[in-house]
Order: sequence, then C-alpha cells, then structure tokens
Amino acid sequence: MTPKKTALKFIILLGIVSLFADITYEGARSITGPFLSILGASGAIVGIVIGLGELVGYGVRAISGRLSDKTQQYWAFIFIGYILNLMAVPLLAFTEHWQAAAFLIILERFGKAIRVPPRDALLSYATKQTGRGWGFGIHEAFDQIGAILGPLLIAMILFLKGSYQLGFAFLAIPGALAITALTLTKISYPRPQKMEKQGFSLQTKGLSKNYWRYVFGVGFIAAGYADFALIAYHFQKASIVSPVWISFLYSIAMGVDGIAALIMGRLFDFKGISILAIITAIVSFFAPLVFFGGFYAVLIGMILWGIGMGSQESIMRAIVASLAPPEKRGTAYGVLNLIFGLFWAAGSALIGIFYDISLFYVVAFSMIAQLASIPFFLSVKLKRE
Repeated sequence: MTPKKTALKFIILLGIVSLFADITYEGARSITGPFLSILGASGAIVGIVIGLGELVGYGVRAISGRLSDKTQQYWAFIFIGYILNLMAVPLLAFTEHWQAAAFLIILERFGKAIRVPPRDALLSYATKQTGRGWGFGIHEAFDQIGAILGPLLIAMILFLKGSYQLGFAFLAIPGALAITALTLTKISYPRPQKMEKQGFSLQTKGLSKNYWRYVFGVGFIAAGYADFALIAYHFQKASIVSPVWISFLYSIAMGVDGIAALIMGRLFDFKGISILAIITAIVSFFAPLVFFGGFYAVLIGMILWGIGMGSQESIMRAIVASLAPPEKRGTAYGVLNLIFGLFWAAGSALIGIFYDISLFYVVAFSMIAQLASIPFFLSVKLKRE
C-alpha cells in the first residue's frame, strides 16, 4: 500500500470514530437543555452549566495538547478523552437531580478537551501525505455526518414517545462503536508519526511569529461568529420561521459544513492561505442576511454560516499543521483551541449585549470582527509542502 493510501485509510478510520462519537454527544447536546429543565434547573443554571462546559471544553485543550507533546503518549490521551466524553452521555439516563446531570455534561466537555489536540496532532501526520486541507476536510465530513445523525436519532426516539432517559441510554450504542473503532485504529496504526518525515528541527524553542499571527486572526473570526443559539433565538423572537424550520435550517447548515470542509480543504491545498481570506470575506455577509433578512435571505445566510464552519474545521486545522513543528503539534492545536474559545466566549457575550440594543450593532460587530482577521491571514507565510 502506498504512503498516500495508508494515510488516507488512517484518516477514514479516525473519521469513523468521530462519526460514532458525534452521534453520541451531539445527540445528547440536542436535549441537555430541556432535560436540565425537567430536573428542576432554572434558565440561569442551564446557561451557567452550558457555558462552564464550553469554558472547560476549550480551556483544558491547551493543557492536554502540551502534555501529549511532552509525553508523546498521544493515544493514551485520546483514549482517556473519548472514554470520559462518551461514558458521560449514557450515565445521564440514570440521573435524577440536575446537579448530577450538570456534572456529567461538564465531564463530557472535559473528555472532549483532553482528546482533541492529540487527535488532531496524529491526523496532521497523515495529512502530510494526502494534502493538509483535503485530509482534514475528509475527517470533518465524517464528523458532520455524525452531528446530523445524532440529533435526528434522538428526535426519532422522542417522536416514538420515548423519554429523554431512553434517548441517553440508546446513545451508549454509538459510543461503544466509537471506542471499538478507535481500538482498531490504534492497533492498525500504533505510530502515526511515522507517516510524516520530521522535517523540522527538534530543538525548536517555541511556536513561530507566523503561528501567533495566524492564531489571533482565528480569534477575530471566533469573536465575530454569531453562535447558532443566538441566531435561533432571533428567528423565534422575530417569528421569521417556525420552530420546525429552525431545526431544519440548522441541519442544512451542518450538511453544508461537511461538504464545504471537503471543497475548502482541497482549495487550500492548491491556493494556500489566501483562500481562507477570501472565504472569510464572503462568509461575513451571513450576519446581515440572518439578522435583517426574510426567509430566503435567512436560508442563504445559514448556507454561508455552514460554509464558514466547514472552513474552520478543515482549513484552520490544516494551517496549524503547516505552521507548527511535528513535536509541538499537540501544543499548537491546544493553544489554537484555547484562543478560539476565549474569543468566542467574549464575542458571544458582546453580540448578546448588542442584540438587546440594536440589530445594527450585532451585524456591524460581527462583520468587522471577521474582516479584521484577513490582514492577519495575509501576513502569514506558508511553505509549500
């Protein structure tokens, strides 16, 4: 088997792991809010729990990334993270108090935080053979299939008069399949690092200025990228679409995300970082479309929003692999996720405040923040691989 085919097989296997894992935790995330409410949690508590979970989910990544680099035990961190991530979901079926459910929800985010940087580091070694953008795009496509199937599976269970607890319990099946697929991948590829020749000096003292310029550019996109929770809130408040259509629009965006990840990833391999600057400029127009528009404008806006998400999950991860030396990939992905999470949280808070004042401020801030990332991206110099 050629090196390229070997690497592609590895990427697909990890994609299958992500597919089953996303069915599990994205399915759960589609009902955790209502479930906490049933257990007696107030709206404020729901917001705090979800916010704390996201803070943990991004903050811990910088630590896990650095530790995985330092110990070189990438698989160990990945297994621990997936087990915590996926074990927490079916345990929700046995909770009777919101405090216990809140702990498990945060534990699920903690598990994901542990395994994402080392997993992306291992993926980066394989993408050297397939093309950085294309490799991460393939992985994201599998990921988004799971993100679509999970909530649909839960919706079907509830439609058939099943309970939230039954839904959580049923999600143990894809969770077990994810761990099984992960085990088979580890057995087949115990040392994915061998797929990339060590072209960087192992004496590298730190991450380059190029990397930091890039990371802060990503931060501006995160700050200006309105979360779907607020977008859905606007749709509901302004009566732009029915509740059923809100869910459907999200599914459309997730489908576009998966397709866009493949296309944008391939374009990056041919055109370089300039494609990210172009896509950012185009995608920034989702804001006026979803906040000012009627139904058809909203539909176009959500398609753009999905394209932006797809580029974030393919091009942005691919660029890190081109900027960071192999022995620092876990650290690089962890720091990127930390900065992204901090800027996302701060931006979401500002957008929420602006929303209560004027939609004009929401749209202006969203577009300005995203467009502010472009000079950072254009200043980054990538070596052709």
